[in-house]
Amino acid sequence: MPPANRKNPVRAASSDSLYSVHDFRAEFPDDDACLNWLWRTRYSEDGEHAHCPKCDQARQFKRYATAQQRQAWTCTGCGHHLHPTAGTIFHKSSRPLTDWFYVMFLVSSTRCGISAKQVERELGCNYKTAHRMLRLVRSELMEQDDTPLSGEVEVDETYMGGKARAWPKRTREQHLDRKVPVWAAVERGGRVSANVLTYARGREVWENVHTYVLPASMLFTDDSRLYDRVTGKYRHHRIKHQESIYVSGNVHTQTIEGFFALVKNGIRGTYHSVSKQHLPEYLNEFVWRYNHRADDEPMFKTLLESSAASTR
Repeated sequence: MPPANRKNPVRAASSDSLYSVHDFRAEFPDDDACLNWLWRTRYSEDGEHAHCPKCDQARQFKRYATAQQRQAWTCTGCGHHLHPTAGTIFHKSSRPLTDWFYVMFLVSSTRCGISAKQVERELGCNYKTAHRMLRLVRSELMEQDDTPLSGEVEVDETYMGGKARAWPKRTREQHLDRKVPVWAAVERGGRVSANVLTYARGREVWENVHTYVLPASMLFTDDSRLYDRVTGKYRHHRIKHQESIYVSGNVHTQTIEGFFALVKNGIRGTYHSVSKQHLPEYLNEFVWRYNHRADDEPMFKTLLESSAASTR
């Protein structure tokens, strides 16, 4: 076997990565490369001609160097400017596009998330900037799909927050009041949807089931009384956790519990603590990665295309 070429590293066959950091550096080495990608993706396939909204026809565009370092292409016919970053999360940001693209690469390539403190260290920016960049990526590019789930669907709820041993003198009700209820549903072998509940009460849970799960679906839940009223509208199967039964044939909630474990381990290991205010954004991140886990296209490319298609 010939020696490896250090100047042209090759991804190992055993790696499950579809897009490595070497691929990122080669495709987006500087800010101009990122800006040109946005220009070609949003306006001009050939990089030279685009539709001018002022002329209302295809025109030739050129980018001129300006003292303001304007990130724009100018119509050679009427002088109208097109800004590739306008309407995206990059608009009016003083950070280079390479930083934004790298943050999206980190978010899409990690399995347990990336913290704002780590982004702060990676980019050399302040914490407020790192937090804003991650918040925009999670809330706008990783927004959940509202398409209802179908087929075999597992539904469950959990609580996010500290462990009970931290408050030994409190009752169970007082303990749960300090935690945040989260509801989720998952198609076996498919997508997942999750959101934060105001209260873990029957009405709110029923509304979520009716909104996110099609009536013809086969529903799998535990023996919680929260799901008593869904039995008449779904083919409903329940697993009796109170009797220490966790799997009975194909009746179980292991898939959704595995997703909850992924979220909790990620928050505990990477973020340590998440407030109720920002928890929906973090749920978006974990749900997005879970739903794109089996894609043939790299997650980074999917996220990048979402950033070019976004309109704020």
